Amino acid sequence: MSTRLEYAIVIKSKTRYEMLLERFNTAGQAKFYLKRKAGKEDDSEAEFEEYAQEHARIEAAVAQVQRELTGVVKSKIVEREFLPSFLFADNQLVIVVGQDGLVANAAKYVRGRPLVAVNPDPTRYDGVLLPFRPETCRAAVQRVVADKAPIRVHQLAEANLNDGQRLLAFNDLFIGAASHVSARYKISFDSTTEEHSSSGIIVATPAGSTGWLSSVFNMTAAVEDFAGGRGQRKTYPKPAGNELLFVVREPFLSKRTQCGLVAGRVSASQPLRLESLMPTGGVIFSDGVEADFLRFNAGAVATIGPAAEVARLVQPG
Repeated sequence: MSTRLEYAIVIKSKTRYEMLLERFNTAGQAKFYLKRKAGKEDDSEAEFEEYAQEHARIEAAVAQVQRELTGVVKSKIVEREFLPSFLFADNQLVIVVGQDGLVANAAKYVRGRPLVAVNPDPTRYDGVLLPFRPETCRAAVQRVVADKAPIRVHQLAEANLNDGQRLLAFNDLFIGAASHVSARYKISFDSTTEEHSSSGIIVATPAGSTGWLSSVFNMTAAVEDFAGGRGQRKTYPKPAGNELLFVVREPFLSKRTQCGLVAGRVSASQPLRLESLMPTGGVIFSDGVEADFLRFNAGAVATIGPAAEVARLVQPG
């Protein structure tokens, strides 16, 4: 590693408890709202207590991570909402404290910097992407600083618009309409072009293939079973290596629209090209976070393919 790492950016999200306080100003007002919603005082008390305990665990985990970093690197906390505009420096590494989704969301902004993912509460979170605990992150950071940390590399996807805008994704990209109306677009892939009316397109990375993409194949298999076929629910195509895989959700066949291009393997040499036919409401968002989006309205042309950047997740030694 050519640049000495001297600073750790600790990324966290606002907890549900914090968002309730932002909305209602005080804990008492938040409790009153939950009580009115639940209709039962016991239920509302239990729900609020769950939020409070979750908040306390995460705050304690973040505080312990900062203590563990003492004497190794300086640290600074950055809230998830500021990631799109945060400027990372070459001498920084990244520590995520939160759920798996926060790792996926952060990875596309840190531009290949080593990322140490910390599970703040294994009793609540599965932690598929969270191999470290607050008490074990110090050793992981020391290995990163010494350039001796095992790294797992994850392929990212990217969407490039013809106006120069760009969006990365760790798990998947969604291209379609912002509401429950049909998305209209032209799709070009593998020397074929069609006009589509559908529920949108999902483009998944290898890391994201077990998520949203798998649910589409599960639905397809179940419908095939219902129709008298033999849908394969346990096995389905997955992208490999630097590939991405796209599927079209619920394509509608009509006099104007086709449904021949419904799935395919996307590579650097064979990208997916989409031209919006939606006057308003077209979007491209990544990793299920609708706040991270590009407008995809009439005149916009998107080219989808593997990104040059990768996510580098630190692994236990």
